[in-house]
Amino acid sequence: MRLRTVLATLTAGLAAAACLSAAGPANARSSGAPHACSTTVSVHGFSDALDKTTHQDTFVGNLSALAVDEDGSLAALSDRSALFGLDARTLAPESVVPLADETGAALDSEGLAVDRDGSYLVSSETEPSVRRYSAAGAILGRLPVPDALRVAPAGRAAPNGTFEGLTLLPGGRTLLASMEYALSGDSSGVVRFQTWKRTGTSFRLAAQYGYRADAGLGVPEVQALPDGRLLVLERGFTSGVGNTVRLYLADPRRATDTSGVENLTGQDGVRLIGKTLLADIADCPSLGATAEQPQPNPLLDNIEGMVITGRGKGGLRVLLVSDDNQNAVQTTRFYDLRVRV
Repeated sequence: MRLRTVLATLTAGLAAAACLSAAGPANARSSGAPHACSTTVSVHGFSDALDKTTHQDTFVGNLSALAVDEDGSLAALSDRSALFGLDARTLAPESVVPLADETGAALDSEGLAVDRDGSYLVSSETEPSVRRYSAAGAILGRLPVPDALRVAPAGRAAPNGTFEGLTLLPGGRTLLASMEYALSGDSSGVVRFQTWKRTGTSFRLAAQYGYRADAGLGVPEVQALPDGRLLVLERGFTSGVGNTVRLYLADPRRATDTSGVENLTGQDGVRLIGKTLLADIADCPSLGATAEQPQPNPLLDNIEGMVITGRGKGGLRVLLVSDDNQNAVQTTRFYDLRVRV
């Protein structure tokens, strides 16, 4: 199935998703008319149909990343070591593959990219790591990681603050991973984006860049645009208030390679990745969504995954998903956006 077909079916699928399962909540709204979040972003629908459901005795939730698979279906990664295949029209789970490290231990799997040979590149924030997996879940290889990006005491990263986003840049020769939070010794909010260059069938370490997230926010996801720019999600949570989720357009093409810079402290000569706010998701229409915990907008939840599914009349078509953390007051929710860049 080509991406254009996937795009046509996704919007219809969000409206149809309410029939997926009678066992869980299934609120969905979809409309042909745009619902503006900003001058450049609109929300066309959402679906809670997979919330608190199971597939092949595996909990469908904890979703941290999305990708378009080689056959046009959707791949959804759980941070509990499960890779789901979803129907592009209805979002219904069609398969699940367990993932593990080299010892058989579970991953804290956060980032996902589908390589041109159909294998899966998966980041785990435990060490952190990036591994290549077959469609059956077998480990095919592992990418090198700079020592400084490792979790302390091996490196300078905080636990649960490492590789979250993963994306292949145009042409498929460069892989980029985003750290969620700053390294010890770097300025607060300045996170590192690490790249690898393809050499044959493997990847070698390449340039690294600095990106300044908004105060109190981290970076859970990045997606590459055809021209080399990036869509970047920033996210945070305040107890009693709820989530903050912002979508930025970022351009690494003129940023300084910081792989040789020990501490990013705002020094002269280091150009960080430039960014432009596209939308604060709290400003989107709620579309009738409800929330089980306080939120600035009941449409919001712990949004963590993002995939660009293609381009349509209204701009890029972008699908987001929230990670419910298998928590009764959080929701697995899919969001259908149009983004003009």
